[in-house]
Amino acid sequence: MIELCGTVGDVSSERRTNMVRTVRFHEIGGPEVMRLEAVEPGDPGPGEVRIRVDAIGINRAEALFRSGRYIEPVRRLPSGLGNEAAGVIEAIGPGVTGFEEGQAVSVVPNFSHNDYGVYAERAIVPASALLSRPDGIDAVSGAAVWMPYLTAYGAMVEVGGIRAGDVAVVTAASSGVGVAAIHTAARLGATPIAVTRDHAKRRRLLDEGAAEVIVSGKEDVARRVLELTGGKGAEYVFDAVAGPGVIELARAVAAGGTLFLWGAQSGQPTPYPGFDLGMPALNMRTFTQVEISRNPRLLRRAAAFITSGLRGGAFHPVVDRLFPLEQIVEAHRHMDSGERFGKIVVTVPH
Repeated sequence: MIELCGTVGDVSSERRTNMVRTVRFHEIGGPEVMRLEAVEPGDPGPGEVRIRVDAIGINRAEALFRSGRYIEPVRRLPSGLGNEAAGVIEAIGPGVTGFEEGQAVSVVPNFSHNDYGVYAERAIVPASALLSRPDGIDAVSGAAVWMPYLTAYGAMVEVGGIRAGDVAVVTAASSGVGVAAIHTAARLGATPIAVTRDHAKRRRLLDEGAAEVIVSGKEDVARRVLELTGGKGAEYVFDAVAGPGVIELARAVAAGGTLFLWGAQSGQPTPYPGFDLGMPALNMRTFTQVEISRNPRLLRRAAAFITSGLRGGAFHPVVDRLFPLEQIVEAHRHMDSGERFGKIVVTVPH
């Protein structure tokens, strides 16, 4: 369990009352560098709101950021963490419209970890990162649903243009994004093929809607995809691993198909498949969900699509485990273990 660090005995009684527990790290490293400290959240500035945080969605990007392996380096220490949460608006800064105090909202990742962080009892975030929480979506679900489905929607619908009858291969399929991609492909009439390293997850992936499950390490992924598609290959491959494996994965892509890289779990350099593979023409593209969440027009469309899926039952957040805020180190260790199925959520008692 993480201990509360820092002292507040030298501050006034009024300021001490305003202190909230906040996770920060003072050095780059593993989960153990995170500390729970007493920090004053302050008041929201122009374009900002302060929320009472009730639940936090844990994402691999945060582990990469605190370990110094993220696409964006840590600019200063100590640093906060987290950009996905659910809670209630407590205060609204100048110029913010469309929201009110007491409103239940979700925070979607559209800002830098260097600028804001939601691993806390209360947090200031940009109003542009807020979505009103639909009726029937509690805080845990509201912290678990948006990043996975925004990623899946953005790559599959807005960029990829996936259509009914297409085949979509999804690697790291038991992750939150992987499961959301299976749901999204199925809702669009496409055929989702899940790839996982863990045979024990096969049954659950089928239960979540995967048409087929390929266990990497035990099966040749490209060969199996070609077998399942009559030698044609998949119109889309959505890869969260990247690294040298993309060379073989590219063989699973149909002529004119697209290999999307929406993660880099391998931590290794990613080559571009060359012309010496004896394979049809291939499109290869990186994708991050901020392409959607930082564009107000696209975010509105995505929110409408995802909300309708939630209401109709085609979508549902898959939560692996809940951890209290005091166990944020254990939550990150569980994420690093690779044992999870779906989303890890941290709850914040008040």
